[in-house]
Amino acid sequence: SEGMMRVGAQREDVADIGRMLDTPWPALDRLVADVVDARRRIAEVQAEEARLLADAVGLVADRTALLRQEAQQRGSSPLRSSDADLPLREVALELGMAMRASDRGVQRRMSEAYLLTTLFPRTHASWADGEIDASHAWAIARAGAVLRTSEDRARFETLALEAARTESPSRMTQAAKAIAATIDPAAFDDAVHRATDERSVRLFDLDDGMARLIADLPAPIAYAIYDSLTTRARTIVDRTDTDTDTDTSKDACGEPRRARGDDADTVVTSRSADAERRTLAQVRADVFGDLLLTAAPSTTATGAGLDAISARIQVTVPALTLAGDPAGGPAMLAGHGPIDPAIARRLAGLAPGWDRVFTDPHTGIPVAVDRYRPSAELSRYLAARDERCRAPGCTRPAHGCDRDHTTAAADGGATAHENLAHLCRRHHTMKHHTAWRVRHLGGGTLEWTGPTGRRYTDRPPSLVRFVPATEDPPPF
Repeated sequence: SEGMMRVGAQREDVADIGRMLDTPWPALDRLVADVVDARRRIAEVQAEEARLLADAVGLVADRTALLRQEAQQRGSSPLRSSDADLPLREVALELGMAMRASDRGVQRRMSEAYLLTTLFPRTHASWADGEIDASHAWAIARAGAVLRTSEDRARFETLALEAARTESPSRMTQAAKAIAATIDPAAFDDAVHRATDERSVRLFDLDDGMARLIADLPAPIAYAIYDSLTTRARTIVDRTDTDTDTDTSKDACGEPRRARGDDADTVVTSRSADAERRTLAQVRADVFGDLLLTAAPSTTATGAGLDAISARIQVTVPALTLAGDPAGGPAMLAGHGPIDPAIARRLAGLAPGWDRVFTDPHTGIPVAVDRYRPSAELSRYLAARDERCRAPGCTRPAHGCDRDHTTAAADGGATAHENLAHLCRRHHTMKHHTAWRVRHLGGGTLEWTGPTGRRYTDRPPSLVRFVPATEDPPPF
């Protein structure tokens, strides 16, 4: 058997060498392979640490039971409620000292590790095998913690793990929340109301004369505030940048270029002496302070127009949910995940118009989008399908992206949904000016091929978070 193992290893080595000879960039291919292997080994060790921290909860339980037994044997009163968690604090402090970490932080990690290993054992096993990362594992545990039955948790874990094996942690977290909310809408609704009750604004001191202001708000409100600040800041930047104001050039797909500053920390430069020198992030912060303290944003340029800006967010609401049926499915905020259905219904009442999206009941993919009045149907369809940039791992909302022809229009590419996808400026540029290539696989799925020849797929959000129905829908 040892000889067979050696032969098998030699065959794998030969296969690896052959694949590296075929790749257009062997050095990068080896580097990527080494990084992937390192991350696998890191995941294995991190999963082992989580298992040990979960075992510490068992030690606490044994210690607590022993103390109670000794108290009964002595005929003394049982542990006071204020002392009931002494074994937990005792173990957490010991581990904290050994790990050079806060005992309160260790106590929280013990609790999370215990929930992960007991409620979602397959997730922990996939983590230990290096199939997913720590961020994926914790996201699954936290999103699934709201579910109340073992059957629901098992169904959720199957779907969430499928998403975790192909999606980045941030994308997978959104999908996991949506899956949990679909499986048990009532549990999600209860969790939303508990979280809303804890909304707050907090202040923390930083170094160098700075402080951090944090607001915990319902997601639609927070996203709208951030988008409004960004839009106002970009307006200020564009006013003082004459190059941006007069840029009417086309991008690589023959479509109008978007204003510069799409990336949050882009430094705005111009040949104009009066150009804005602050980054978009800096202007956004300045507008935030001005609005709260003076109710009006200050700019380096004069003129009206900022007050006419409105925030843009994309919310998808199932028709039954819009009608008040809690079993209709979760309302989704693009770039975030499920939100309070009551807020979604209120937004629906305030919106001047809504797109109607028809989805495939077996895949969740949008198949058509319309509105009762004429509009740009294809643009609406793409926004409903993509929701965000279609580069793997990117979460920039669709309204902040370019609509890119996968095969350029100049090369005969059709202006149709099977040849269009939303890409943010960063990934749009990468696609056209580096060795990266993209092609459609059908059903809205894109395949990205990197400089090494490795291939990565990106599925539409609706497909990633889709929960198959447990029974056939009623006939119409």
